[in-house]
Order: sequence, then structure tokens, then C-alpha cells
Amino acid sequence: MTGAVETGGHGLRGVADAGAFLARLVRLDPATVVRLRPAPDAGRTALWARLPWDVLVVRTVAGVAPGDVTVAAGELLAELERDGGALPRRRDDRWRWPLPPTTSRAVETLPAGELRRIAAAAADALREAATHGVGGRAVGQRALRDALLDHVAVVVTPDDAPDAPVEVPQRLVQGLVRMGFLGPGDVQVRLAGRWVGLVGPYGAAWSPKAVELSLTPTASHPNG
Repeated sequence: MTGAVETGGHGLRGVADAGAFLARLVRLDPATVVRLRPAPDAGRTALWARLPWDVLVVRTVAGVAPGDVTVAAGELLAELERDGGALPRRRDDRWRWPLPPTTSRAVETLPAGELRRIAAAAADALREAATHGVGGRAVGQRALRDALLDHVAVVVTPDDAPDAPVEVPQRLVQGLVRMGFLGPGDVQVRLAGRWVGLVGPYGAAWSPKAVELSLTPTASHPNG
């Protein structure tokens, strides 16, 4: 691991949970970073990261991080895999995205099996289009992927706001499934300000308006 300890150890005790989260992140993007934030629940830390398709994901694990810090996900994973307690070199300047508000409300509950079906159908559609094209015309892989991720997979109507349906894009479904956040229980669709989230048994995926992700780099964490 490169980098030295700057603020003591990482403080994580939920090593298995943190390791599973970090391993999936690194498979999707070996150069990604993870943000550690002490959670409101005593003795726990929220691990935040951004997926390559503009979705923020979070998993809360046991242990208290030494404040709000960002490190390389691969370096922290390597430290956990060797049962080390050191915090990798801080890379706070690489965190460039706001976080959703801490307060959210549930607007719908979805069966985990239905989300798995939606994710699998999207993967099948992507393979079919990549192989045979769309309407007989070849389409670039990147264009196909972006169109698929932007597709609205689920629309729910909150009981308290029937005139304001909530659209759940495929990118959120893919985030929840690819990060292994689904379990035997149901998934909640939640709203937090202008953010939409899918909250599963093992973690959550959040998607803001595109403009909220288009921020310039900063040296600290002023956005949340």
C-alpha cells in the first residue's frame, strides 16, 4: 500500500462487510475512492462511493472512522485483507460529489425479486442490441449502455403526492444489484430532497439530478 497513516487507524470493525463493499467497487473501477463518514448510529461508519454510471452507493459497517475522510478504495481493501488497521493516505480532494440529505422518506416498497428480474432483463436487452443492433442498425456499446441506464425502470406514485410520480432509473437498479445490496427482504424507494434512492438490506443506491453531480473538485467536503 502507498501512503502513510495521517489520522490514526481506519477504525472499521465490520471488516467482512467493508471488504465485500470495497471488492465490488474495485472490480467496477480499480481507481475509485471511498468516503468514510461516522454514522449517526453509535459505533458505525457509512462508506460512500460513486459508481462509473453516476450513482452514489453507501453501506454502513461497524466501527468508527477517524472523521470524514476519503481514501483510495483499493488501498483500504488491501489493508483490510491483511488484517491491518492503518488508514491509507487521505485523498479528500478526489471526492467531488454532494451527498443526499440525511433525512429521507419511504414512498414505496418493491420486491427484491422484481428488481432482480428488471436488472436481468436489461442485461439481456443490452446483449441483444449489441449483437443484432436496434431496428437492424448497429449502435455503439457506449450509446447502448447510456440509453439503457437512462431508461425509467419503475414509476411509483406516493400516497401523499399522487400528482408527483417518482421515476426510478435503470442506473439505480443496476447500482443496487451490482453492489450486492439485495437480500431476502424488500427494497424501499426513498426520497431525500431532489434525490431518489433504493434502499436494500445491505446498502443503498442514490441518484440526484444530473446537475448536482457536475461539480468542480474541491479540497474539502463542503457539499455534504
